[in-house]
Amino acid sequence: MGSDERAIREVHEAWIDAVNAGGLDRLLALMADDAAFLIPGEECIGRDGLSAKFSAAHRQLRIRCLSELMEVVVVGEVAYTRSRDSLAVSPRAGGDEDRLAGDRMTIYRKQPDGRWLLARDANVLSPVEG
Repeated sequence: MGSDERAIREVHEAWIDAVNAGGLDRLLALMADDAAFLIPGEECIGRDGLSAKFSAAHRQLRIRCLSELMEVVVVGEVAYTRSRDSLAVSPRAGGDEDRLAGDRMTIYRKQPDGRWLLARDANVLSPVEG
């Protein structure tokens, strides 16, 4: 495994850790200024849209994400990952837990300082029955 692939794997892990901890500032530090997120059934959102959505979700919900990297491909200054994700989401006020699962594809860009930042993210998570 090369140093770029290792760095991307570390960013992926840091992203999931930040999601689980409700660490919006940590997420923002891992994404490019022009980051875009594709979410099933919604319009594409950028950093500001993700910030608002993430903050609102974490105020109302307990979120636990598990993510297994299935593929990491680096091509010069751009890379993509494919992961299998599962989310467990439960209301902070109490109530039933919902589960979502599916695949996610993320595109990263290498910055002039050598860091890899999330540039695009698309998921096809859907409710898990039963």
